[in-house]
Amino acid sequence: MEISKKISVVIVNFNAGPGLVDAVRAAISDAHELFIIDNASTDGSLELLTSVFGRDPKLQIIRSQTNEGFAKACNRGVALANEELIFFLNPDCELEKGAMACLREALQSNPDVGMVGGLLLNLDGSEQAGGRRAIPTPWRSFVRAFRLARFSNRWPKLFFDFHLHKEPLPISPIEVEAVSGACMLVKREAIHVIGLLDEAYFMHCEDLDWCIRFRRENWKILFVPDARMLHHKGVCSRSRPIFVEWHKHKGMTWFYRKLFSHQYPGALMLLVTAGVWFRFILVASYLVARRLTKAMGLVDD
Repeated sequence: MEISKKISVVIVNFNAGPGLVDAVRAAISDAHELFIIDNASTDGSLELLTSVFGRDPKLQIIRSQTNEGFAKACNRGVALANEELIFFLNPDCELEKGAMACLREALQSNPDVGMVGGLLLNLDGSEQAGGRRAIPTPWRSFVRAFRLARFSNRWPKLFFDFHLHKEPLPISPIEVEAVSGACMLVKREAIHVIGLLDEAYFMHCEDLDWCIRFRRENWKILFVPDARMLHHKGVCSRSRPIFVEWHKHKGMTWFYRKLFSHQYPGALMLLVTAGVWFRFILVASYLVARRLTKAMGLVDD
């Protein structure tokens, strides 16, 4: 086993509010250095953070003049980090005690392991979707969209749902196809081989893209069930949901085109793209309708 190494933590912030303080408080004691890459927040979260932590030498805040997106901000963090292990953590994630140590132990358990992720929990203690998953290929996405996974008992390989959180929780780290970008501990040596996150993604799908690239270069990805954390999902996106959905769906189309166009016929990829944007229209229409009904006082927040 490798000698235990220090960890550089990178947190990308955009209007995370008081949750940013909770995320930093839970992570900073186990970090050698902690970088906040701020994407032009305007909610006072940075001011609150500095009022709590003052001039803590571990904490460095990097302010951007504009919102550059998640992938680009993470890459800025990699350039600044000094350690061989780099931990990407969302500002809405609150680590439980010992979680970072569990992740580091799993990452260093085998030289072939390049990335590990932890157990994301909802506020009620249940496992959140996304912490362990398979790659959402066009076919798997089709299965999920049309709820065909109900046939998986008869044809498990054909009608496979890429989210794994409904399966029994493993008792030890297991290899998976992908973990969540909300919590990724990676080896710098793997980044040297794989390359940085693809900045063509503004937000969403850049973590899946990276996981595919890791596995293509034979780096293993582990899910670590003992590394537990609360994930207050969607904190940074609540103020601009349609903006977020636009970039989420735009990321999906780039993800499928970039990584699967060579495997699927062109006509099928056109259908996939059309399906993604049709989904965006449905989601955006729902969000607009909900905003109007709230403005009219017909529904509560």
